[in-house]
Amino acid sequence: MTQERLTLEPRSIGTSPRRLDGMAKATGHAPYAYEYDPVQLPAAAHVFPVRATVARGVVERIDATEALAVEGVLEVLTHENATRLADTDDGELAVLQTPRVAFRGQFVGAVIAETPEVAREAAGLVRPVYAEQPHETELRADSRELYTPAHVNPAFPTDTEQGDPEGALAASERSVDVTYRTPMEFNNPMEPHTTVAVWFLPDSEADGGEHLTLYDSTQGPHTVRATLAPLFGLAAARVRVVAQHVGGGFGSKGMPHAHNVLAALAARAVPGRPVKLALTRQQLFSLAGHRTPTVQRVRLGCDATGRLSVIRHDAIEHTSRVKEFAEQTAVATRMMYAAPHRSTSHRLAALDVPVPSWMRAPGEAPGMFALECALDELAERCGLDPIDLRIRNDPETNPDDGKPWSGRRLAECLRTGAGRFGWRDRAAPGSRREGDWLVGLGVAAATYPGYGGEGSSATVEHRRDAGGVERFSVRIGAADLGTGARTALSQIAADALDCPLSAVQLELGDTELPPATVAGGSSGITCWGSTIVSAARAFRAEHGPAPRPGSRTTADMPQNRDRERYSVHSFGAQFAEVRVHRDTGEIRVPRMLGVFSAGRIINPMTARSQFIGGMTWGLSMALFEVGVFDHRTGHVVNQDFAEYHIPSCADVGDIEAVWLDEEDPHANPMGSRGIGEIGIVGSPAAVVNAVYNATGVRVRELPVTPDKMIPRD
Repeated sequence: MTQERLTLEPRSIGTSPRRLDGMAKATGHAPYAYEYDPVQLPAAAHVFPVRATVARGVVERIDATEALAVEGVLEVLTHENATRLADTDDGELAVLQTPRVAFRGQFVGAVIAETPEVAREAAGLVRPVYAEQPHETELRADSRELYTPAHVNPAFPTDTEQGDPEGALAASERSVDVTYRTPMEFNNPMEPHTTVAVWFLPDSEADGGEHLTLYDSTQGPHTVRATLAPLFGLAAARVRVVAQHVGGGFGSKGMPHAHNVLAALAARAVPGRPVKLALTRQQLFSLAGHRTPTVQRVRLGCDATGRLSVIRHDAIEHTSRVKEFAEQTAVATRMMYAAPHRSTSHRLAALDVPVPSWMRAPGEAPGMFALECALDELAERCGLDPIDLRIRNDPETNPDDGKPWSGRRLAECLRTGAGRFGWRDRAAPGSRREGDWLVGLGVAAATYPGYGGEGSSATVEHRRDAGGVERFSVRIGAADLGTGARTALSQIAADALDCPLSAVQLELGDTELPPATVAGGSSGITCWGSTIVSAARAFRAEHGPAPRPGSRTTADMPQNRDRERYSVHSFGAQFAEVRVHRDTGEIRVPRMLGVFSAGRIINPMTARSQFIGGMTWGLSMALFEVGVFDHRTGHVVNQDFAEYHIPSCADVGDIEAVWLDEEDPHANPMGSRGIGEIGIVGSPAAVVNAVYNATGVRVRELPVTPDKMIPRD
């Protein structure tokens, strides 16, 4: 049976009302985590961490004498006096539980003080003494210590193989065998990772013991609670997490990190007082996750007409010794193009580096960069237009699992984009000049899975305000990390309840509300929207068209059987124009275009922002972003916005995002698919392919910088 759709003709979905949080954010009234001052409590204390200055070793002793002598210092935490955690299996979260140092920048202590200035000053006076040990931080493709992880994020098989890839490569009439490299990259949301923690002692035995409240900048309040409660030996109901507004996360706030634990430990040390912790920009580079560097070998083989016979994609990444994270770099290759022989693999090197984690479109962003650049190289080898090669190998069903697509209009995206972008003007590599500038056009395809997940619930309650106006309170513990989810979910609720948007009062961002999945994997609208639709339908079924004030219904996210029968993915085609100065190698990107197939668009205005934001990030990945790692010290050298460059307005030219008018009846009741991450997936390859078309120079290591424009044998 087809996934049940919204039974009413959408009235709010597909329109672009003003963001419901726009005025509060523009006027500074939207409270972010660090700004919370819980009422009826003492003034907050502040904590500043002491971080390891060696990449591997053991803390032999810590001298906190000078720090404790500073006026206003309340306590200095170390592994010797911090509260013992009930669960230390997660090495990243076992904060101050051991003297062992696993990477440079790890917490080895913390100062709690009356003001943030005093805490920071005193932290510089804490003197750890280390027994330093030899470390290894460099990812090498020939490392003898590479190993095969049990699975790759979140739970994909590590390796796959179909047919006879080696034999097919040997028999191919045309082939490419190329290696691509991507560097460490960092999420860098505008709002740093912040937490305000406070412990509440029970008023009576009936309260069940002490309670912990966190005001946290997180993509998943319920995820934080579920993770931290067992660390402190608490039942989940005794931990509350509040995240009303979040200033970006891009995956780095999708799961708790060490700072969450440190804030709770610090609050335990000063009973009854809230403790505030805000990581500095520099601290984010070792404590908030990062995208692993990759070494990717892609081998493609085809016949003389460009029909692919074999696809091989082998990825090598790093992970931290203290906690494994295996990015799914080659997974998208498994389903992107038709070929009877195929294989993918992932290998990890466990190094003395900070813990890698989710970063916008993990796996797809670096993996599709390699695949789409290799496709461009194969098209040249075959004498084919890159768009024609992609369309020629467009699969009718998912090559990985054999399921039919819930909707795959990639070929239409490519053709539409070619017409809009002026693809016919594309010239031979290095042949188009305008003054001192070499001009080129590039294209790449994009995909991102339509994730869905169980575990969300929503409550709908009918109210009448003082003026007798009908209102519907819709409650779900989701987080809006700046994507516009608060507005889009209100639109979904309005249509599901058949009421005006103004009648919906959405409450989110609190574990006191019904549980919700994390805002990640472009899955928020699918999971939370489907749950709200389910609750709205159940409410109408229970209370009818004229409910009494106070009527209330709670429902869970329904199971979507269509996801067992169909392969749900978003697709897109991305185009870039690049200009390279013939003397200096300076690279400019005056135009980009993305054409997307992503089901029904809930809010065109916020969707366009999501697409353009992703494309801008892809441009940044192609030309700017690189974590410069000093392997002698295990230190990220360029850990600020002065040297870790991300695009400014001067770097971004005309970026246009459009989408096909469609509805996916199998994805969810709204007919939508995820859009938050697909914008980044194809744009790095489109830019790099355009650089080749402009110059005739193939660059296979990101970012593309002027020095790489020098032709090499």
